Amino acid sequence: MAKISFFPAALTPTLRDIAQWTGAKLADGADPARVIGNVAPLDAARAGDLVFLDNPRYAEALKATRAGAALVAPRFAASTPPGCAALVTPQPYRAIAEVLGRLFPAALRPGSAFGMADVSPAAHVHASARLEPGVAVDPGAVVGPGAEVGAGTLIGPGAVVGPDVRIGRNCVVGANATVFCALVGDRVILHPGVHIGQDGFGFAMGPRGHLKVPQVGRVIIQDDVEIGAGSCVDRGANRDTVIGEGTKIDNLVQIGHNASIGRHCVIVAHAGVSGSSVLEDFVALGAKAGVAGHLRIGAGAQIAAMAGVMNDVPAGARWGGAPAKSIKEFFREVATLKKLAGAPASGPVSDD
Repeated sequence: MAKISFFPAALTPTLRDIAQWTGAKLADGADPARVIGNVAPLDAARAGDLVFLDNPRYAEALKATRAGAALVAPRFAASTPPGCAALVTPQPYRAIAEVLGRLFPAALRPGSAFGMADVSPAAHVHASARLEPGVAVDPGAVVGPGAEVGAGTLIGPGAVVGPDVRIGRNCVVGANATVFCALVGDRVILHPGVHIGQDGFGFAMGPRGHLKVPQVGRVIIQDDVEIGAGSCVDRGANRDTVIGEGTKIDNLVQIGHNASIGRHCVIVAHAGVSGSSVLEDFVALGAKAGVAGHLRIGAGAQIAAMAGVMNDVPAGARWGGAPAKSIKEFFREVATLKKLAGAPASGPVSDD
């Protein structure tokens, strides 16, 4: 089978170009006119490839790489092998992200599955919907009555934009995504299968059954938010659910009704935020972390993977465990349990 490249490089930069893009310092003796054709992992790279080292556990792989150049932190510059030009930077991962974005701009956001640059004849756009020039709508997509979509936005195949929804400019609504009861800012990416604005989970429970509570709020998604495939953001019950500017949400995440997520938060796969909880700016939730309802997590706090947050978290704190607590306290508990588990029994052990 012929090798297929879904993202061919848009240009072939020199080491001088890469140094200028990233602010990296090119090692003495390296040829600034040397051309780089691709980015590759350390163990598979060839002479025309660029690699990077951000994690010390791969330091030995750097020493053996056949790459033409490497973005490395200052402490690893001397480990770069002969023939591999070191580009020294304090933040190699951010530097490689800058390079990748310039080499493969098509990978920065999903494109039309059908190469559409306008509205497909096989899409269904209501006569009262307003689409600015430059909106692309793939076959099978639906744009409802009164909806407004800004220039440069893509509505993917099978996606549904509900009545009166507002979507800003240069956004992507991925394949089979649904957006209802929402106001969406600019440069927002909703990956395939994302669902925005469905009912929040609200029921008045009782001995004779559970009475559904109507959810009459909205979802507000601010600029530069990205939401991963299969994630769900419920609309508010009696106020808005808010996703703050620049926040990045991974695949398969659940955001409950009335939740307020601050600016530039990071929420990793399978995490869940229950209704009416508040995450302040720059909070990070690890994979499968869960936040109970009506809590506040302070700015800059970090919650470990699989943590269960049952209480408010102070700003800047690092918590882990279930129920979650200070990470130092959590590690002490784990160490104590490990010691107890390895301790010899104090009395005779019966087989009965």
